[in-house]
Amino acid sequence: MFSLACKYNIPSVFVSSYNHFSPLQKMEWVYVDTEKEAVDLYILNHAAKGDVVVTQDIGLASMLVSRGVYVISPRGKVYEDGGMDDLLYFRYLEAKQRRQGVYRKGMKRFSDQDRRAFLQNFEKILSKLAGK
Repeated sequence: MFSLACKYNIPSVFVSSYNHFSPLQKMEWVYVDTEKEAVDLYILNHAAKGDVVVTQDIGLASMLVSRGVYVISPRGKVYEDGGMDDLLYFRYLEAKQRRQGVYRKGMKRFSDQDRRAFLQNFEKILSKLAGK
């Protein structure tokens, strides 16, 4: 991911809580409090139209997409304004089921296909931004 951003000369900023601090990080990192949603709030307050955000949080993606931010999941799903209502509704239904004690199987393992999909779609977005 970082190498693709470098290829297109697009600066990258990684946002994480202090719980994930490492002095070995070589890229630009912003560390925020460990409070719940602190990373999301930082991203919401700092992402601007035309930025690219990688997240698997559908709620965060929904707010960012409505502001003209490109959003992609780590598995390569590109979030777009048109499908967000359905995704949010399904997220609501799943949360409702969990509150009732119904738990579905977790996410499938991250695969090479997921990695390829991410890199392919991420590069499409960066290429579009770079005008190439």
